[in-house]
Amino acid sequence: MMVSPTELFCGAALDFALGDPRWLPHPVAGIGKIAAGAERFWRRSRVSLVVAGCLTWATVVLLSGAVVSLSMMLLPPPYIQIYWIFSFLAVRSLDLHAMAVMQRLREGDLAAAREAVAMIVGRDTATLDEAEITRAVFETVAESLNDGVIAPLFWLGIGGPVGMAVYKAVNTMDSMFGHKNEKYLQFGWAAARLDDAVNLVPARLSAALVWMVALLLPRLSAANSVRVTLRDADTQPSPNSGYPEAAVAGALGVRLGGVNYYGGVRSEKHFLGDPVRLLGAKLYGSLRVILYATTVLFVLLLGAIARWV
Repeated sequence: MMVSPTELFCGAALDFALGDPRWLPHPVAGIGKIAAGAERFWRRSRVSLVVAGCLTWATVVLLSGAVVSLSMMLLPPPYIQIYWIFSFLAVRSLDLHAMAVMQRLREGDLAAAREAVAMIVGRDTATLDEAEITRAVFETVAESLNDGVIAPLFWLGIGGPVGMAVYKAVNTMDSMFGHKNEKYLQFGWAAARLDDAVNLVPARLSAALVWMVALLLPRLSAANSVRVTLRDADTQPSPNSGYPEAAVAGALGVRLGGVNYYGGVRSEKHFLGDPVRLLGAKLYGSLRVILYATTVLFVLLLGAIARWV
C-alpha cells in the first residue's frame, strides 16, 4: 500500500467531517471536463466510434493518473496524499444528499423530495410517490457504497492515490458514456466494459463487508444478508451493482428493485430482498449505520495492512 495508516485515517476523517465543501473545487468535476473535451476531440477524428471511445478512455485515465502523480512529486507529503483520499471519498456527501431527501419526505413536501432525489439518481423522478422516492434513495446509497467508498479505497490500497484517481476516472466515464442509446452504444463500449472490470472485486468485497457489519450490529441480519446476496445479486443487468444492493436489502430486511423509467423508457429489474420490514424514511437511520460502519471497517482493515506490509 502506497499511503501510511495516518494518511488514510486523516483522509477518511476529513471526508466524514466535511464531505464535499462547495468552496473547494472537486477533482471529479475536473475529470468530467477532461472527459468531455476528450470526447469532442476524438469524435472529430476519422476513427470508428468504438476506437474513439477507447482513445477517450485512455486519454482521461492517463491524464487523471498523471496529474495526481505529478502533484505528489511537487507537493509535500503527507498533506497531498491526505487531500486526494479526502477528495475521492464520497461518504459524507452521499449521506447529506440522501438525508436531504428523507427530510423533505418527513416534512411531507413531495415536490421538494422529487427535486432532491433527482440530484442523486438517473431515473425519472417527476411522478414518483413517497415509496418510490424512498426506494430510489436506498438503492443509490447501497450501490454508491461500492462506487463512492469501497472501490476507491480498494484501488487506493492497490495503487495509492494514483490508483484511486484512475478508478474515479473510469467510474466517471461510465456515468457519462456508458448509456445504451444511439449516441453512446458504440462510443461508450469501452467505458462501460472497463468500469465493470474495475468494480468486479470491490462490489463483492462491499457485500462481504456489509455481512460483517450486520454480524456485529443489532437490528441487522447477517444471515439474511448473505442469503439474499447469494440468491439475488446476479439477477441484475449490471454484473456488479446487485452485490452491495442485495447485501443491504438482506441486512435491513427490505425489498429493492422493480420498475424505473429513464427518459420515459420503462426499465424493469428483478427484486432484491424480501419485504420483511417497511421501506420508509424512518429506516434510513439503519442504512446510515451500514454506510459509515462499513467504511470504518474497511479503513481499519486497510490501515492494518498498510501497517504490516
